[in-house]
Amino acid sequence: MIHNHYFSSALVRLHAERRYRVFADLERIAGRFPHATWHSPGGPRPVVIWCSNDYLGMGQHPKVIGAMVETATRMGAGAGGTRNISGTNHPLVELERELVDLHGKEAALVFTSGYVSNETGIATIARLLPNCVILSDAWNHNSIIEGVRRAGVEKKIWRHNDVAHLEELLAAEAPDRPKLIIFEALYSMDGDIAPVNRICDLAERYGAMTYIDEVHSAGMYGPAGAGIAAREGALHRIDVIEGTLAKAFGCLGGYIAGSASVIDAVRSYAPGFIFTTALPPAICAAATAAIRHLKVSQWERDRHQERASRVKSVLNAAGLQVMPSETHIIPMMVGDPEKCKEASDLLLAEHGIYVQPINYPTVPRGTERLRITPTPYHDDAQVDALAEALVDVWGRVQLPLRHRALAAE
Repeated sequence: MIHNHYFSSALVRLHAERRYRVFADLERIAGRFPHATWHSPGGPRPVVIWCSNDYLGMGQHPKVIGAMVETATRMGAGAGGTRNISGTNHPLVELERELVDLHGKEAALVFTSGYVSNETGIATIARLLPNCVILSDAWNHNSIIEGVRRAGVEKKIWRHNDVAHLEELLAAEAPDRPKLIIFEALYSMDGDIAPVNRICDLAERYGAMTYIDEVHSAGMYGPAGAGIAAREGALHRIDVIEGTLAKAFGCLGGYIAGSASVIDAVRSYAPGFIFTTALPPAICAAATAAIRHLKVSQWERDRHQERASRVKSVLNAAGLQVMPSETHIIPMMVGDPEKCKEASDLLLAEHGIYVQPINYPTVPRGTERLRITPTPYHDDAQVDALAEALVDVWGRVQLPLRHRALAAE
């Protein structure tokens, strides 16, 4: 192929910048999560996963697996088409009803992924608002950034969680101009939470519409797992809630929930919804089972928070550089892409611990990190083993430990 050299050059650049991504070939073991089998170059090896987005382990829950198997046996594997052409299967309709109940909204719409729900949902909503201006938090996820770009409307970026800056931008707009404020409930790279009610105060004062991304918080926070907005008593103040079925709920898919008119407009105008195959019935049934279970079971959320607290405590006691976080996200700053990758490789190859390195462009250059995400199923022995392995690896890649830095002073 005559154009291959362009692609080869692009890959060389990634390698030179230490940004080339290597995927670990993993085989999760239902009933034994977070244990998995790593199909390494040298053959299968047992590992413990410490960076899964299946935050509550619902991907292995008997109710979830049972619903998936039963529905696949009864209805088959695929959806059979787009939502408009034979793909609106009954388990999908039931799933949307469950999401309506979870978030207390009038309607919900399921997409093939959380990325697609943001990308196509934001773009469609903004395009349907005449002369809309989008006000987006500076740390918003790539899926939000792409949705804003695809909208093709004016955008203004406000400093992360800085409501004073957001108010400056809102005050500069004409009172009657449609305004769309987009932010995340919980930011997954640092683990911090948005000031939801203060943002809603500004939205009400300046006549703006609110769109919140609850991807890393739905299922895990708030009454019945309805998310951060619910925990803060602000569900009724949010116009559109976006979430995923692939993290706390352990399955696949994304969704938005809001007023009947907003959801129906997105359903009717969004290309990323209209022209793609619907989620299979078995996936929808499994997600519904996960949501229903987490609405009534608090054990997973309580245990999850206790495990996250213990991991932070143990790692801090070992002198490791744990970034402050009030949530289940535990970032460990490395600040160097090469050392970040080397640390991850050593943990996997020599300690049987899988933690994926987080490098640019997921995080800014110079803030490369390991991101640890405990689950309810990580036990004390695994937490202690993680700390011991990290201390060993930190020394080998010449990263400072806090107590050593203090002793040197």
